[in-house]
Amino acid sequence: MAKEFKYRGKTLGELKKMDMDEFAELLPARKRRSIKRGLTERQKKLLKEIRENDQVKTHARDMIIVPEMVGKTIGIYNGQEFVEVEVEERMIGHYLGEFTRNREEVEHSAPGLGATRSSKYIPLK
Repeated sequence: MAKEFKYRGKTLGELKKMDMDEFAELLPARKRRSIKRGLTERQKKLLKEIRENDQVKTHARDMIIVPEMVGKTIGIYNGQEFVEVEVEERMIGHYLGEFTRNREEVEHSAPGLGATRSSKYIPLK
């Protein structure tokens, strides 16, 4: 038996019935303040597209995931490409940008151009 999802004591159905101001009261302070001050034009456009389509692409990494996004596929731009992310219940209240990596892992190899004399030394054995 799977445990029913709840966010701050509210089920997904209850969250979807709430308007944006009621939902904002459940969020942590930084995110609540962001919603209370009003969404940007890019964020408003994203919400409108999500209501019309199941699959959208966006550059709005700072958009807070709201209940009406659950079940949709969103292409989030990471600086090079759009990474497809399926929005799940547990993602509610997080930023879209948290679910895509925008930096590559650093892999060091041999010393490159401009290396100092001491770092160019590679022992034979």
